[in-house]
Amino acid sequence: MAYEIPVTQARSELADLINRVVYGGERVIVTRHGKPLIALVSAAELKQLESAAQEAPERAIGTASFLTEVPSSGGEQSRFGLVAEYGAPSGPYGS
Repeated sequence: MAYEIPVTQARSELADLINRVVYGGERVIVTRHGKPLIALVSAAELKQLESAAQEAPERAIGTASFLTEVPSSGGEQSRFGLVAEYGAPSGPYGS
């Protein structure tokens, strides 16, 4: 859970907010007109977030590389109400 504070109040309490984040392990959300504007997190937590963000695409690519195509059976088409089937293009513009 994060502590929310308006930007006008955060200006006057910046030192206290820094202490809450660094020593209290809190996350602070600074708001303007009730909407989140910025988040204060410790440098250590920022490093963890950046590290996780860099690893996320690698995990997604690794996972996607294991996908294989499974041919559909004719029974599935009638079961799910499919009435069209893809075929190679033909005619003057197809091969």
